[in-house]
Amino acid sequence: MRVSRTYTVAGCMPDGSTTLVDRIPYTPPMIRSVLSIALAYLLLCAGGPQTPPGPVTYEGYAVRFGILPAFSVAGLVAGAERGRTLDIPVMVWLIKGSNGRQVLVDSGFHRQKFLDQWKPRDFRTPAVAVEAAGVRPEAVTDIIISHAHWDHVDGVDLFPKAIIWIQREEYRYYTGEAWHGRGRPGGVDADDMQALVKINTEGRLRFVEGDDQEILPGIRCYTGGKHTWASQYISAKIAAGTAVFASDNIYLYENLDKHVPIAATFGPEGPANNLKAQDRIRTLASDPRLIVPGHDPLVFERFERVADGIARIR
Repeated sequence: MRVSRTYTVAGCMPDGSTTLVDRIPYTPPMIRSVLSIALAYLLLCAGGPQTPPGPVTYEGYAVRFGILPAFSVAGLVAGAERGRTLDIPVMVWLIKGSNGRQVLVDSGFHRQKFLDQWKPRDFRTPAVAVEAAGVRPEAVTDIIISHAHWDHVDGVDLFPKAIIWIQREEYRYYTGEAWHGRGRPGGVDADDMQALVKINTEGRLRFVEGDDQEILPGIRCYTGGKHTWASQYISAKIAAGTAVFASDNIYLYENLDKHVPIAATFGPEGPANNLKAQDRIRTLASDPRLIVPGHDPLVFERFERVADGIARIR
């Protein structure tokens, strides 16, 4: 006895859509052939066999948006001689992904009260500086906040579509008990914390849950430096290997070269924890030259100059 069933065959149209071709009877021996043809149609409509995506790689850039003149080195390197000064850059770090992600580490500052207080030279807003590096402010997809100090978080409102990443404990402390009787909000501005709360209510804030967390493919966050309550530093896979963007967990190359802690750490264990973080950063970077400190003007001498105030990390 021959058994036949009725099947619907879908055809692929020139615009990629599908349409019903016919409803016709098929006997069992024909079913495999029909399924093979149908699969071929589906692959054609989908653009052919799909290649699995490869690992994400990044291009890293240091982007300077101003210079703080005659900054005391004793405020950067523990035990440095008094009276020694250095013109230090204020910068953010741009990480361009092969997956289309445009990631910033930190967002800089732009509010007038900080300009009046610190009088930066050659200042442009972080948004203008990042656009000079080839990325429009609205195209920034993610901002990783290393810590809550004003000069690293004040510019979050300049990038209206970015997801903001911050350590949960950093956010909790500086939107909570840091402002209570014995709290320590030093270097953290109330307006900046209110901006983060607003971003959170808009659904654009994400928490990093502690140490050694991959938040985006090829980008990891680490804690332990204790510059603030829960400061973090970031590693990213670039063509040259693994780069570490230390932000203020390492102010200057001098901290690394002399194995000296930064001058501003949180709590009595802060200096020791900062040195541990420096040692760990050395193991995370695939090459010591791919360690990028937070405020060293030598960054713009050691790396390839792309434009004024923009250096490619490689």
